[in-house]
Amino acid sequence: MNSIKISIPSLIENIKIIESFIDNAREKYAINDDIYGNIMISVTECVTNAIVHGNKLDGNKTVDLELHLDENQVQFVIKDEGSGFDYEHLADPTAPENLEKTGGRGIFIMRHLTDEVKFEDSGRIAVLTFYL
Repeated sequence: MNSIKISIPSLIENIKIIESFIDNAREKYAINDDIYGNIMISVTECVTNAIVHGNKLDGNKTVDLELHLDENQVQFVIKDEGSGFDYEHLADPTAPENLEKTGGRGIFIMRHLTDEVKFEDSGRIAVLTFYL
């Protein structure tokens, strides 16, 4: 299994570093174009959530991103230093009362673009899996 890891300070402008990380992984491991877009959207959304909601934009806290690749799948593990969240009781962004809200769609999007999303450690760790 191939693995690479990066840690970034919790500053929103560091999303550019994550995008470069994904682009480099795409080239190094020949990640299929069919899932590249889904990976880019899902992972950057997850890291953004970790920066904004998990670490509360505290530049002294870090977000860790690990990529694990084998012949069948690529996994991204995103970890923040926040207090976690209740991922089992999220509001449905497609419910009529939530349609005009500006937030609350990130995890919904991740669940639709990945093959599997798991949360661990009270929501401080997200594991996004894409089958190759």
